[in-house]
Amino acid sequence: MTTKKTILITGAAGGFGKGAAIGMAKNGHDIIATVHVSSQVTPLREEIEALGLSGRIKVYRLDLTDPYDIKQALAWDFDILWNNAGMGEAGPVWEIPLELVRKNFEINVFLPLQLTQGVVQRWVREGKGHGKKVVFTSSMGGLFTPANWGTYVSTKHALESVAEALQQELAAYGIKVQTINPGAYYTGYNETMADNPFRWLDDDINFTKRADLRKGFDDFFATPEGRLDSKEMIDRMIEIVPADEGKFRNVVPQVIEDMLKQHQLQAWENRI
Repeated sequence: MTTKKTILITGAAGGFGKGAAIGMAKNGHDIIATVHVSSQVTPLREEIEALGLSGRIKVYRLDLTDPYDIKQALAWDFDILWNNAGMGEAGPVWEIPLELVRKNFEINVFLPLQLTQGVVQRWVREGKGHGKKVVFTSSMGGLFTPANWGTYVSTKHALESVAEALQQELAAYGIKVQTINPGAYYTGYNETMADNPFRWLDDDINFTKRADLRKGFDDFFATPEGRLDSKEMIDRMIEIVPADEGKFRNVVPQVIEDMLKQHQLQAWENRI
């Protein structure tokens, strides 16, 4: 069963967030679609108006690094917080500059946690927890770690722990918590993340060579598993995010869920 909800989405300028915002609005939910920078606001508002959904979707800037944006968001009234915004640093973890690791954790873990703390504490303080929900966009990478993706997926591992703790801590207040764990869907997100190491990777300094890393990324994106159709994931998000009931962890597609379960079993036999 799914009752009508008001849903705040971070990172709704494109990809999963925008697609699911539009789909959920078409299903009768009210959406607060937030984007990272001001220049993304008007184009999204115009697109939504052209779809005839202005009455269902409101678009605002929500830069999680801006305390005034956070303060404004905490005053909004909504039933579901969907922490969807994020970014990724790729490349070998034994050579990546540490400031990039810190930045990735700031954006993917600390800032969403700051927003979530503010939201759930307000719900509890006002006695409005029952029927509320927090959703985190995690990743298949929250449950396993492929080489050269370790920085990004370690932030998603951290989100998995945060979400699992929140689920237990907030249950008494009626607040539900979920994660969504997409496979490698083709939205442009993974492809631009794969470009990031080439800002700093230097063949004269680093042991990892640029051509080798690029070939590894290109080979992965050339596989069917590396270019899954994002519509499948968006359709599932449209179902999962507003739902009153469901699984805590939601891995899509099924073939990736099966792979992750097998990987976790094999981890017990992994030898040095």
